[in-house]
Amino acid sequence: MKRIFFLFGFFICLLAVAQDTPKGFVTHKVKKKETLYGLARQYNISIDQIKEFNPLIEKIGLKKKMILQIPVYPVVAPVQAVPLADGLSKYLVQPKETKWRLAYRYGVTVQELEKLNPQIIEGLKIGQEIVVPKRTAEETQALEAEFNYYKVKPKEGFYRLEKKLGVTQAELVALNPGLPTTGLQAGMILKIPPNKTGDLKIDNDLLVEKARLEDSLFSITNLNLVVFLPFKTNAIEFDSLEKTEKILQKRNIHTIALDIYMGMEMAIAKADSLGIRTALTVFDTQNNKTEIRKIVSSYNWEETDGIIGPLIPSNFDVASQMAALQKTPMIAPLSSKPVKKRKQVYQSVTSTKRMRNKMLTYLKQIIDTTQNVMIIADTLNASFAKTLKKEYPFAQRVIPENGGFVVPDLIDSLLTDSLPNKVIFESQNLGLAANVTSLLNAQISNERSVQLFTTQRTAIYDNPNISQKHLGNLGFTYVSGSYPQDNETRKEFKDNFQKRFGDYPTKESIRAYDVTLDIILRLATANTIEDTTLGETDYLENRFYYLNDPQGGFQNTASFILQHQGYDIFEIKK
Repeated sequence: MKRIFFLFGFFICLLAVAQDTPKGFVTHKVKKKETLYGLARQYNISIDQIKEFNPLIEKIGLKKKMILQIPVYPVVAPVQAVPLADGLSKYLVQPKETKWRLAYRYGVTVQELEKLNPQIIEGLKIGQEIVVPKRTAEETQALEAEFNYYKVKPKEGFYRLEKKLGVTQAELVALNPGLPTTGLQAGMILKIPPNKTGDLKIDNDLLVEKARLEDSLFSITNLNLVVFLPFKTNAIEFDSLEKTEKILQKRNIHTIALDIYMGMEMAIAKADSLGIRTALTVFDTQNNKTEIRKIVSSYNWEETDGIIGPLIPSNFDVASQMAALQKTPMIAPLSSKPVKKRKQVYQSVTSTKRMRNKMLTYLKQIIDTTQNVMIIADTLNASFAKTLKKEYPFAQRVIPENGGFVVPDLIDSLLTDSLPNKVIFESQNLGLAANVTSLLNAQISNERSVQLFTTQRTAIYDNPNISQKHLGNLGFTYVSGSYPQDNETRKEFKDNFQKRFGDYPTKESIRAYDVTLDIILRLATANTIEDTTLGETDYLENRFYYLNDPQGGFQNTASFILQHQGYDIFEIKK
């Protein structure tokens, strides 16, 4: 096969040789927001050709006002078509196809596929005719939906992959039997266990690096943020240390506001380390609508780049409707309850409806008539159960009893040993959830597999009455707006937080850190929050991707599909 690649590549290279030496150069002064990809397209050359004549890029990256030498190559007349070499065949690109999928299917690296088809370096096009290695149906490798995939980077060995993904060499060889023969090669596509993602995210089955705005070229380095927090300092008797300590020891609006403030301070410190100076003005709303109106009316908002809060949706709506704030971005940071949709409003919590739709799309991919499907839904979710039944007409519908439980004998009779059992459970009732998860767990055996799904996970699953062991045994799968994964970045944040504030961060502190840092980096990079070219961003537990809401304002649309495995939780699909 290598000889075939060489012979075909020899003819392809005839066209490229004439372009090895530029006939001259033009200078280009880098403007803000410009990227190597955009410059390569503008001058019709490759990114590598830009880097070749501008070696400083490799050391410090592309910087604003940097002067580049752009090579200009002679125009070469097209070469007559070369007959297809033995061992190769033609292939018509299908919708949703990617280079890495084709490389995996035909057992080559992405670079080898690009060498055969230089025209696909910038991307595939539907209906495009390309050259691939000749393979029989048995010789091609099918992609399996239950696994993830990873493209090997240059100089990556088994040790580095284990540190990066948590997958051992033995696991890789078991899933990729050709590895002992070929060894690891740059551009090779590896099948990866679904629970091994490291600090990467899953993008259409492929494990990729998370978007890191902190590596961007900042167009703004000085920002002014305002935060509305319900400290209710007027309710705290500062002269009474004992009473103050009692208030702050409880989980209430005071402590939540303080946790959020500490998370924001950590985000501002992080941004400061990146060269972005952020001035934070804090207003105590007293959790009072009259006080909010007073603050908004008396403050000069002209220099404010963004407002975070108020926390409570009804208070947020009072502020967002005031004329003085119509031109200032306002971010609803915490509540999943919807706020009024206005042109300057950004809902940072992904809506329940959007997450449910995402879970439905995922279920369509993994559930079919070859499985035994059961839908358990209480009366409050009866309407949604009809939607599920319409999607899966072959499913068995179970209606819980009035006391909030299901009959064990009924569950036992409806589950089967001959097919995989997929159970979709829809309820926000703690007692019913504890009952169902316990019963289903008891049904698992060597002969009977049971997996549990829900389209709306609420805080009831964090209650100690629901066994995390049972959820792990059931492979409990759901969609969530946050993912508290354990990694080095999160551990470092916790340690730094503890050193600064004397305690470890709460979920509210982490949420505030993620929301605030994302807003700062988006404003500093693009001078706007909703710029889709910034991509989907990930932080400690939360990810963000804002889209225009047809009803007004902008909505975060990012989320995670998560699965319990043992006592751990893993992201399984995007």
